[in-house]
Amino acid sequence: MNILVLSGSPRKGGNTDLLVESFVKGASQKHQVEVVSVHDYKVNPCIGCNSCFAREDHKCCQKDDMHIVYDKMANAEMLVIASPVYFYGLSAQLKTVIDRFHNPVRDTFHIHKMALLLVGAASLPELFNGILTQYKLCLNFFKLQDMGQVLVRGAKDKGDVKNGDSLQKAFELGQNL
Repeated sequence: MNILVLSGSPRKGGNTDLLVESFVKGASQKHQVEVVSVHDYKVNPCIGCNSCFAREDHKCCQKDDMHIVYDKMANAEMLVIASPVYFYGLSAQLKTVIDRFHNPVRDTFHIHKMALLLVGAASLPELFNGILTQYKLCLNFFKLQDMGQVLVRGAKDKGDVKNGDSLQKAFELGQNL
């Protein structure tokens, strides 16, 4: 299976990156895995013009790097969303990429499965509720199979995700696909 991980952390080597690395170590034993750090791409926010719906090739009118992400998604069978949670939502960089899925080209993708990796500094039980609602809506709308979630609370400083069993859970999620 071809797995694409969209990682939304702008902080290299941070908690989200460590979680992604563990997932990749597990998943790459049986599958092809590519990680796209969305921070490395210049992607503009969707402007809601819907010109992509009118174009035969569904190309966006914006000239940025989103076409590269679309090409990577076209080859994926599973999508993994990985993000730090700064203020009860996905990172701005990742949210920008996801909003650009408001394009009919998404209907040509062969993605049938999805997983979620989240890291937040707060310890509130409801920390991830908003993201989980959006995640479930995407699963339902696109008829995707939820392959699992690793949700890490209380990881504020770089490297905090090493405390506890979160990295092992991410590894096992990837390994058990």
